[in-house]
Amino acid sequence: MTETLIQVEEENVFKSRFPAVAVPDNVTLPEFVLQDAELYADNVAIVEAISGKEYTYGKVVRDVKRIAKSLTSLGLRKGRVVVVVLPNVAEYPIISLGIMAAGEFSLVRDLKVPVIVIGEERIESTISWDELLEAADRAGSDFVGYEAVKQTDLCALPFSSGTTGMSKGVMLTHRNLVANLCSSLFSVGPDMVGHITTLGLMPFFHIYGITGICCATMRNKGKVVVMSRFELRMFLNALITHEVIFAPIVPPIMLALVKNPVVDEFDLSRLKLRAVMTAAAPLAPELLSSFEDKFPGVQVQEAYGLTEHSCITLTHGDPLKGQVAAKKNSVGFILPNLEIKFIDPDTGRSLPRNTPGEVCVRSQCVMQGYYKNEEETERTIDARGWLHTGDIGYIDDDGDVFIVDRIKEMIKYKGFQVTPLFF
Repeated sequence: MTETLIQVEEENVFKSRFPAVAVPDNVTLPEFVLQDAELYADNVAIVEAISGKEYTYGKVVRDVKRIAKSLTSLGLRKGRVVVVVLPNVAEYPIISLGIMAAGEFSLVRDLKVPVIVIGEERIESTISWDELLEAADRAGSDFVGYEAVKQTDLCALPFSSGTTGMSKGVMLTHRNLVANLCSSLFSVGPDMVGHITTLGLMPFFHIYGITGICCATMRNKGKVVVMSRFELRMFLNALITHEVIFAPIVPPIMLALVKNPVVDEFDLSRLKLRAVMTAAAPLAPELLSSFEDKFPGVQVQEAYGLTEHSCITLTHGDPLKGQVAAKKNSVGFILPNLEIKFIDPDTGRSLPRNTPGEVCVRSQCVMQGYYKNEEETERTIDARGWLHTGDIGYIDDDGDVFIVDRIKEMIKYKGFQVTPLFF
């Protein structure tokens, strides 16, 4: 099959080569991620690579409910904003899902709102993890205080610099994130459910970390191996000890794996690693070749995603090719349920195959807008619902997409975006 080229209203709009996938209605993100968790109650859902602290799916479900109950019992109501100030720890996805289940939404910048912290130190005007759970227990089993949470309600407010200017809050609903997971996980077969161990090293405050790693892995009842920071020996030890199968990383980590002599201290034949996925920054062709030479059994996938599109937008996994990647240095093919077009930045005219233009995407995953910033929202999402990414790319005759340039004012540095004014 090939991508469909439609010419209704607009020319040169591309869709996926795969059929549309269903997106369930009236399901919140926590409900979607933890669906059927009781069948895997004793399986480890989250484990910290260094400390060994772990949560089974049974405990995750229990504590997500406890957090939702505690927030409500403390007087927080649907629509309130909660800041989660944490490094990558086992509790991070549990707290985030608990906030969303209660109808609040989480973010990663200080907006003078309630803050949850973990650790022994008590900080004024914050709520600790232990206090949250104690509040839930005090509320008792008969406590009823939840307001109905709708799929159209906001559930996350991650920050992004977008196409221009300062960092902005990206308003994402339960529907946005559920739709993104349905599209990005469409090729996961039943034989993979409950059997994938994923490395959780990318920051969980980043959309890549919380959605692309935590929610995606837990949706398929795999195990997330949590690391709070990168150190090469700890990284390799975690891969081997926890038998990690899938490792989302960034190009600087791949460079260390190729160039650093520390790698030679380890018996790489013990690795169970099948695939790495790089995102958030371009992957140099020579680095890709060097990595494939050193790790010949590990598939390299380059993904493309945006916070404004709820995470993954283009990816490599192809069930008709037995999960073999698309062309080297491409960012993969168009996922189900998505429309992509490439426009001339000056004229706005959509362009045919093999012609570079600004990448625009339209789907149920597109954000609701930037928090309290209508001007930037209107600049980024046009009247027809197209999200303008600020990236330059093209689609080839086989339907593989390549990102070749940027028209943004941002500088990409180690996967993070930096405004030139403050660089």
